[in-house]
Amino acid sequence: METVKAEKEFRNYNQGEITAAVREHYRKMRSRQTYDYVRRMKQKYLSFDKPMYLWDAMEKLNALIDVSDPDLNLPNVQHLLQSAEAIREDGRPDWMQLVGLIHDLGKAMYLWGSDEDGTSQAEQWGLVGDVFVVGCALPDTCVYPEFNALNPDMKDERYNSTLGVYEPACGLDKLELAWGHDEYLYQVLANHPDNKIPEAGMVMIRYHSFYPWHTGGSYDAFLTKKDEQYREWILDFNRYDLYTKSPKLYDLEAAKDYYLPIAEKYLGAGPIMW
Repeated sequence: METVKAEKEFRNYNQGEITAAVREHYRKMRSRQTYDYVRRMKQKYLSFDKPMYLWDAMEKLNALIDVSDPDLNLPNVQHLLQSAEAIREDGRPDWMQLVGLIHDLGKAMYLWGSDEDGTSQAEQWGLVGDVFVVGCALPDTCVYPEFNALNPDMKDERYNSTLGVYEPACGLDKLELAWGHDEYLYQVLANHPDNKIPEAGMVMIRYHSFYPWHTGGSYDAFLTKKDEQYREWILDFNRYDLYTKSPKLYDLEAAKDYYLPIAEKYLGAGPIMW
């Protein structure tokens, strides 16, 4: 798999001119994503009452650039195509190619998002970026850990301990993560009656931005044996999600003939309720 940069050059959050915008994104995210905020966002956005075809959602990501990404300054749909094509080139299963293609489609939330919620094009702190667990202490493995103290929950005894509101060894699926595109798309697809994406693919979608866990090694107190399998799946997917980012451009319409039949195989041909 070819990459423009060496692996160690990716996710460099201290490289000059991009740092100010990325740092400000994470400052907002860390200071505003509280336990109550996440619960409110789930109640607000998981209504599943907005029909949209998958390929229409792909086209909408032509208009979105992820402000939290230090490695790519292209419309997000290009990142999806780069990931999917690398997975395809390596001869991985068709469902995994599909996951590569759609793993960021939850960012389509910006279409009905708001600046106030951080879910718009202008304010993306509730849409994109590395996620963390809300409702318990924030680890220093978060990007820009100096912003952890800005989170109001860290002054609340209910939420600022290692376990917070959770039970030991409860498992990742019982945790509330910072609100964003991962959890949104996961819930949309979990609610979709025609979804046949395997469990591994759904885990890849749900946890690919959970870097403090899968790469930072935090949150051991919550983990179960099942989560060890989750981590293997995520790290397998992560090399296609992260290390394929490059200036190379793909034609979305040209990719449609190959990928749309795979999408219909696993998600059906009808609209998805968002």
